[in-house]
Amino acid sequence: MKALKIIGMVWVLLSSGLSTAQNNSDNLVPVITASAGLEDFANVVEALGTLKANDSISITPTVTELVTEVHFSDGQTVEKGDLLISMDTSDEDALLQEEQARLGEAKRQVKRLQPLAAQNATSKSALDNQKSIVSVSEARIKGIQSQIDKRRITAPFDGVMGLLDISVGTLAQPGTVLATLDDTQIMKMDFSVPERHLAALQKGIKIDASTQAYPDREFIGEIAHIDSRINPNTRSVQVRAIVPNDDDLLKPGQLMRIKLLTQPRQSLLIPEEAVTSAGTTQTVFVVDHTNGKSIVRQTPIKPGNRYNGKIEVLSGISAGDEVIIHGTLRIQNGSAVEVIAQKKGNETLSELLAQRSNRTEKDT
Repeated sequence: MKALKIIGMVWVLLSSGLSTAQNNSDNLVPVITASAGLEDFANVVEALGTLKANDSISITPTVTELVTEVHFSDGQTVEKGDLLISMDTSDEDALLQEEQARLGEAKRQVKRLQPLAAQNATSKSALDNQKSIVSVSEARIKGIQSQIDKRRITAPFDGVMGLLDISVGTLAQPGTVLATLDDTQIMKMDFSVPERHLAALQKGIKIDASTQAYPDREFIGEIAHIDSRINPNTRSVQVRAIVPNDDDLLKPGQLMRIKLLTQPRQSLLIPEEAVTSAGTTQTVFVVDHTNGKSIVRQTPIKPGNRYNGKIEVLSGISAGDEVIIHGTLRIQNGSAVEVIAQKKGNETLSELLAQRSNRTEKDT
């Protein structure tokens, strides 16, 4: 209903030219205008991308053993080296104690034989044999310690643990996922860009990303890597961007809408509704305020890129020119018009029409 009311207002004010136009002897056509202005502009490439954690692993054991203790909870932040899971090491602990006792005895024998060998009271081979026993025992201890370390799983990097899916008493086996760990302070985002934009791609270009989870929030990142190959099937190149995630709002696997801004520049912009087409020629109606009258001049333009309701004008008009955005159907080159409202920013049509009503009230 609101849309129908607006359409009715536009029909009355811009098509039939009632109120002021009826009472004006010059039969002025009411129009709404906007000024051409220089603004920051860029070519916009839109794409869809999927988020990945900067580092991400699924933690699996390398041995078959019972879980004896879990040292983390769901979503816990951990640091590199923190102990996450302990498995049964009772057999390895016993072997370690036995081998450490053997090593201690072997070292005592070496210490006893060294002065005797120096005095030729014992053979050098006996001393060398004891030193060999020490070396073998130390190697065995390293092997046992390695087996113990395999049963004590630690965090390989700083990150956030996933949901806890194991409990004490679980028989862990190689290939079984015990936990997940993600470094989400920085997110990687991979997306495809058509090869026609390849020349504009380079490391460091800023991107704007948004997600349905936070529709009013923009996440700013930059291109970190561009793939060395173009996909021959899709004729696109894979691009990876880096997005900071200081607030920890983004999650791995999340779908993002990406706007990639290339070739930033200052451009002359006007609203798209100001442009009319006749065949291959595109024109605008420029209002010329001369001798107290407002006369329109139909001017051909060379358009550039379009984005977000605005069109880039490469030639034909200058900054500050006043172009008609509503009321073009009832005018032609040389028509006399009455500017009832002027668009300054993002005003809606109903707000622009309210400008005219406010003027009328002040005049009366």
